[in-house]
Amino acid sequence: MSSKTRDVLEGLVKDTSLKWLLGKQTSFDDEIEEIENSPSAGSNWIPELSPVANVVIRRCSKILGVSVNELQDSFKQEASGSVKQPSMFPRNFLEYCCFRALALSVGVTGHLSDKTFRRLTFDMMVAWEVPSASSQSLLSVDGDPTVGLEAFSRIAPAVPVIADVIICENLFLVLASSSSSSSDGVRLHFSVYDKYLYGLERAIKKMKSQSESSLLSYVRSKGEKILEIDGTVTTQPVLEHIGMSTWPGRLILTDHALYFEAIKVVSFDTPKRYSLSEDLKQVIKPELTGPWGTRLFDKAVSYKSISLPEPVVMEFPELKGHTRRDYWLALIREVLYVHRYINKFKIVTGVAKDEAISKAVLGILRVQAIQELGLTNPVRYENLLPFNLCDELPGGDHILETLAEMSSSRVLDSTNKTKEGTLYSISASDMLSQLGLVFGSSPRSSSLVVGEVVVGDVNPLEKAVKQSRKNYEKVVLAQETVNGVKVDGIDTNLAVMKELLLPVMEIGNWLLSLAYWDDPLKSFVFCLFSTFIIYRGWIGYVFAFASLFIAGFILLTRCFSKREKVMIELKVMAPPPMNTMEQLLAVQNAISQLEQLVQDANIVLLKFRALLLSLFPQASEKFAVAIVVATTMMVFVSWNYLILVVFLELFTRYSPPRRASTERLMRRLREWWFSIPAAPVILEQQNKDDNKKTK
Repeated sequence: MSSKTRDVLEGLVKDTSLKWLLGKQTSFDDEIEEIENSPSAGSNWIPELSPVANVVIRRCSKILGVSVNELQDSFKQEASGSVKQPSMFPRNFLEYCCFRALALSVGVTGHLSDKTFRRLTFDMMVAWEVPSASSQSLLSVDGDPTVGLEAFSRIAPAVPVIADVIICENLFLVLASSSSSSSDGVRLHFSVYDKYLYGLERAIKKMKSQSESSLLSYVRSKGEKILEIDGTVTTQPVLEHIGMSTWPGRLILTDHALYFEAIKVVSFDTPKRYSLSEDLKQVIKPELTGPWGTRLFDKAVSYKSISLPEPVVMEFPELKGHTRRDYWLALIREVLYVHRYINKFKIVTGVAKDEAISKAVLGILRVQAIQELGLTNPVRYENLLPFNLCDELPGGDHILETLAEMSSSRVLDSTNKTKEGTLYSISASDMLSQLGLVFGSSPRSSSLVVGEVVVGDVNPLEKAVKQSRKNYEKVVLAQETVNGVKVDGIDTNLAVMKELLLPVMEIGNWLLSLAYWDDPLKSFVFCLFSTFIIYRGWIGYVFAFASLFIAGFILLTRCFSKREKVMIELKVMAPPPMNTMEQLLAVQNAISQLEQLVQDANIVLLKFRALLLSLFPQASEKFAVAIVVATTMMVFVSWNYLILVVFLELFTRYSPPRRASTERLMRRLREWWFSIPAAPVILEQQNKDDNKKTK
């Protein structure tokens, strides 16, 4: 009886009826089995490729309506020699098939809502990680496969709405961090990727309905599209602060400007327009707000430009945190930065300008899709927007320069489309057009024929992004050291500064001892040696030798120092701890000393003002005569001799023969300085009426 039961179960397993009872199946198992059992298995199977790659290429051939052999022949004809190398053939041929299939698939309306398309793009990433037959063993068969950063960065940007070359790594980390555990590392699961693409579809439908709406139709310029709206719910309005006045209303962001409509009794007031496309020296930053002009709540955005008499503050009230404000701040800056990019590089061609705006719009769509996921971890939206990220990254200006060069070089005529279009992914402007979102004013027939991902090669933009990220990692490491050495307390920081300046202070004390002739022999030798250098005109050589000495010291410590740590730690004797009262007294004492220094500086300036205005004629005459003598010497005497005379005068003041006469001279100068009256000062109070007028 048991043997019969075993036979029945084995038969059911062969018929795939109970495979779910014995283990999880990947999305490739059925298709691999179908290819193996197919009569045309030999023509549809490439031995150099892994089974997973063969399955993906078979799907691509069905989408393109050609056989696998025809795809292979097209690849050999169109690809360059370096791309067709045998060692790189599996991955490059896979990319070629994927890019061609994706370029055709995105033309289908509603492709993002198609489960088959979403699965196809993910399986392309899985196959990219194991393209050759020898790499198939690296694929995990336990459950649904996951993908890593490198595969995501190659395949996802081929569909510009899914990812962008500039922000691809940050987007992957945001998606993967919500599903990866410490055991499998940073890997992306299909479930999260599928939810992300579904969120993209919803964001596209939302933006399409907004752009087609009649909102601001009488105010918006021709071709201006709505990107985001907030404040439509009366319980969550946007508050506009101008001076001391506050108005609730609705905020609308377009691809050229920001509009605010104040709420009236039954409708909205005339919208106010704040331009983001014109060069008005705009400054957009986070701002604090509160009742009666106080700065308590960090939930607002400040807009400042030369066209406004005072900044406008948009507040986004919410009970906890400032996520709503951060989201809007990132979106507003993205529109501002893309127009700064257009103005900076003088992108006047319609196609290239539309491509830049399309890139920014796609970034906003991706941010809206991330919001749909409802991630628990906080998200920095500016890291998911390309032009925001270029403003923050070191070398971001180089990324934008490379992007501008690539955009201008891609405006090709129709004769080049069929020749070069198949080896590249599609462009951002074509992507938006196929999604039904047309931005800009260029004709539909003229568009960029290529995107930013090249089959089997790394384009200049990817190289610039990688270099910028390497520099960013160095900046992060350096910033960690900066944050680690910051200490609290005025006394502690003064102790650290004193220890750092100790070598300089030692050199200064040594020079002062020579100038005061504490050791006459050393001072005489130093004076004689310095006089000889100044007389021969070797001062420049002395500074050059000092610079070479510093450079040599750095190289010697770099080459011969046996240090395990990167930097030598600075040891500082911590001052004794102070209680609250002692700290308050120390702060009060420091403020008093600072006030005394400011008063002394003001007195010096007022005395010079008195000399210039001849408030004390005798002192002013002496001062004028001294200026005339100094000017005459500078005109008729060589600078070399002037420097020599000044050095001998200053350095030999306290030498034994001149000490007594120097003390008498300094006493007379102090008496002369103290006898000069200060210019009068009158403090006027501002009237309240004038203060109200300025407001």
